[in-house]
Amino acid sequence: MSVKSFYIRNMLLKYDKQLVTARRLARYNQALRLSRGEEEESLPPDVKRGIMVERIAREVMESLLLSGSDNLVVQEIKKQLEEEVGETLIFKYPPTELDLQVFRETPQGPVEVSPAEKAVIMEKLWNISLDKVDSTML
Repeated sequence: MSVKSFYIRNMLLKYDKQLVTARRLARYNQALRLSRGEEEESLPPDVKRGIMVERIAREVMESLLLSGSDNLVVQEIKKQLEEEVGETLIFKYPPTELDLQVFRETPQGPVEVSPAEKAVIMEKLWNISLDKVDSTML
């Protein structure tokens, strides 16, 4: 087992524990609301689906795509983004900073894009992620 696979497995185990805890808290909060006599919020199914699509798209963008995952959906999103932009892009979180950095691949090596270009790229990335998640959800 390589060090990278150990860290990935460890990350997935922690993520699984967080999901279990979140579900438990959601059930607890629902039981509290019902015990107080509050009515269950009823949203139309299309609104619930839209909320879920946005939540999953954000998770795909932040946790998988920007961390360098080789997931099939992530690869498709990156490929579509690079086709739209016309360049190979690299996303990095520097260890000492909180902001994401976007680099374009050039023959001289990676070059950071300008803030205006980064905003356009991130907007395209968000729209592609939303479309891909929406098309793959049942």
